[in-house]
Amino acid sequence: MKKLLSYLLLLMTMSVFAQTNPAITSWMQNTTGVTGSHWVAGNSTPTNDSDLANVQSVDYDTDWVYVSATGIPAYITGPFQDGNPSLATAQNSIFKMPLVPTQNTGTSTDTTPGNIGVFINGVALFDYRDGVAWNDSTNNICGGPGNTPCGPPGTVMDWNRDAIPAEMEGFDCNKAHPAMGNYHHHQNPSAFDMDLIEVSDVCDTYPADGLYVIDINAHSPLIGFAYDGFPIYGAYGYANADGTGGVVRIQSSYELTGASTRTNGPNVSATYFDGYFREDYIFASHSEEYYLDEHNGRFAKTPEYPAGTYAYYATVDANHNSAYPYVVGPTFYGNVTTTTVGSVPGGTTNYVLSTSGYIFNNSTIKTYPNPTAEIITLQINDVSHPDLKVQLVSISGQLISEQTLKKGSTICNFETAALYNGTYFVVVTNGLSKKTFKVLVNKGF
Repeated sequence: MKKLLSYLLLLMTMSVFAQTNPAITSWMQNTTGVTGSHWVAGNSTPTNDSDLANVQSVDYDTDWVYVSATGIPAYITGPFQDGNPSLATAQNSIFKMPLVPTQNTGTSTDTTPGNIGVFINGVALFDYRDGVAWNDSTNNICGGPGNTPCGPPGTVMDWNRDAIPAEMEGFDCNKAHPAMGNYHHHQNPSAFDMDLIEVSDVCDTYPADGLYVIDINAHSPLIGFAYDGFPIYGAYGYANADGTGGVVRIQSSYELTGASTRTNGPNVSATYFDGYFREDYIFASHSEEYYLDEHNGRFAKTPEYPAGTYAYYATVDANHNSAYPYVVGPTFYGNVTTTTVGSVPGGTTNYVLSTSGYIFNNSTIKTYPNPTAEIITLQINDVSHPDLKVQLVSISGQLISEQTLKKGSTICNFETAALYNGTYFVVVTNGLSKKTFKVLVNKGF
C-alpha cells in the first residue's frame, strides 16, 4: 500500500511539474498539420512545402524534456540572396534538454559552431560566427565557402568574422538562413521590417513574420532555450531583476574597442570595419541591472519564472537592430548538457498541449496603419496562439476576405487596392474568443 501511495504521489508531482515548468510547456507544438513554405527569388507567390513546421511532440521524465522538431518554422523562409544554394530542410531532431539547468561554477564553456540552442518553434540557434577568420600568414580571410581552409579542424584564429554584418545579404526577412539545410537564426528572430530602422530591404519583396514582434510596453516572450537549459527571452524585460522598474530594452554589455589597428589582423578599413570581427568587441561592466553579463544573460524575475531564473536575452540596439553577442555567448552560463538522441526513451510522459481555452485581448493584437491607404496589417504579439481566423468585413457586414493566421505566425496583411474609402472591421477569432478592430481606409481621393 505504501509503495502504491508513493507511486501515485510521484505521478501527481510529475503532473504538476509538467503544468508549471516552462521547459515543458513553452514549446510551439504543431497540432494542426501546418507545413513550411519558402520564397523562390523572382517568384511573387511562396511555395508550400510538405515538411511539418514547428515542434511535433514534447515528452518528459523527472530530469529531461525531449523535444521532437523538424527545424522548419511556420513563417515563410528564404530567399537567401548571397548565392547560398540551400533551402530550409527538415532536420527531424530530438533534443534532450535538462528540466533543471545548473550553473557552471568552473571555467565557462565556449559556444561552438552549429547549434547552441533551440527556439520554441524548433528552429536552431547559432552563435555569432560564420566559420570565416583572418589568416595572418596569407594576409587574407580563410574558412567558409570559396575560401582556403584556416587549418586543420580545431585551429584557433585570432580574428573571427561576425556573421551578422558579413552575411546580411544572405538573411531572409526573418533574419535567418540555412547551413547545409539546417535553417537557423544567429540573432533576434523578429523580421527586419519590424525594426525601427531597417538594415535590409528583403521584406519589401519577400515578406515574412519572424518568430515574434518586439513590444516596447511588455516583457518579451520566452523564445527558446540554450544548450545549457536556461531560457532565452526577446529584447525587452523588467528594468530591475526583482521585476520592478517597468519594461525596458535589455542591453548587451559588449562594446566596440574603437581601435584602428589589429594585432595579427587587418587594420580597420571600409572592408574590415570596426565590428567585422568578434574580437573587435570588449566586455564593459555596468551597474544598471538591465545590462547583461559576459554570457549575455542575467538572473531576474520573468512572467514564466516569477521567483526568478537565469536567462539569456536576444539583444538589440536602440533601433531594434541586432546587437552583439546577439543571444548567447561567447560563453555559456550553465553546464552544457543538451544533446540530440535517436529516439524518445521509454517511461516518459507525453505533454499534450491544449489550446481550447486560449483567450486573447486587445494588448496582444493590433492593426496598423490606421488610417491606411495601401495595406491593413494585423499583428499578434503572442507566439503561443493557436490557428486563428482573421476576417476583413465591410461596415455593412459583408465578408471581403478571410485568412488563417497559423500557429507560429504573427502577421497577416490585407491589400486595399479593391476597397473603397470608408470604415472596415478586422475580426479575429479562434471559435471561443473574438476581437474586432475598426480600420479606416483613406486613399486620399
